[in-house]
Amino acid sequence: MEQAVPSSPLEQVHSRIATAARIAGRKADDVTLIAISKTKPAEAILDLIAQGQRVFGENRVQESQDKWPAIRAAHPDVQLHLVGQLQSNKAEDAIALFDCIHSVDRPSLVTALAKAQDKLGRKVPCFIQVNIGNEEQKGGCAVAELPALLTQACEAGLEVVGLMCVPPAGIEAAPFFALLDKLADDNGLSRLSMGMSDDFETAVQLGATHVRIGSALFGKR
Repeated sequence: MEQAVPSSPLEQVHSRIATAARIAGRKADDVTLIAISKTKPAEAILDLIAQGQRVFGENRVQESQDKWPAIRAAHPDVQLHLVGQLQSNKAEDAIALFDCIHSVDRPSLVTALAKAQDKLGRKVPCFIQVNIGNEEQKGGCAVAELPALLTQACEAGLEVVGLMCVPPAGIEAAPFFALLDKLADDNGLSRLSMGMSDDFETAVQLGATHVRIGSALFGKR
């Protein structure tokens, strides 16, 4: 009996995740697919929701505030993750809106998020973003500063669940994913937010628990 060929982009991505997980001796269910819907209209998001996707990611607080309240009112089981850089003055808005924040990267933001959580009475799981390639233009804490930032975040009451990275563009991502995996292991963290449309299969094979997929689902921006 022939195996069904995945037809939709969502089915294709799930199939590729499953294959990469199988190669690594992992379960596909251990990998959360985050559909990155930045700049995409509600119609495109609702189409993926209708196909069964339940976890989405956005880059900007303002765009999410404009777009998501109506979607979430109709689909309260959908989760929304913030994967882009977060300004400290938007911390309270982020805590109010998102179910997870992937871009905690500096002491001032830790302080702002802790204050917002206390004010709103809402805890939101967080990933510490690591500047894994030591790139000046990218967000993320330096590798050497990770232990101190983790200590501060835990003492402030943030629920740090893992590490996140965006490897340098144009070169092999595997060494950077492997380094993030080691850093997480060294610091007692079990979740890894890494891998995007061009490299998520490599990320899954190297331990990713959350992959952030945009163009492979929605098409090129």
